[in-house]
Amino acid sequence: MENQDLTTQAGPEAAPTVDQGPQLTIADLQNIRGIIDVAVRRGAFGGAEASSVGSVFDRLNTFLNAVAPAPTADQTPADSTADQTPADTTDTTEAPAA
Repeated sequence: MENQDLTTQAGPEAAPTVDQGPQLTIADLQNIRGIIDVAVRRGAFGGAEASSVGSVFDRLNTFLNAVAPAPTADQTPADSTADQTPADTTDTTEAPAA
């Protein structure tokens, strides 16, 4: 029998491509937290759904507080506007008598 070379020689070394698949970033999760907060304030969920939505929100908030970098004095949190309600702009003054 002849001695056969069983090694294969590859061409130039190519970095293997790895399919990363779908990814979520911390910013995506912060946006989701803000969306949930706005939806709850606007009454998008019924009473029976409130506890499960609140539970998910609490878990997401705990996770984000643990992994998100703390804002420095120069930075404002990305979701700082989500925690604020808009001021009531309804004019309650009476119109002057004609």
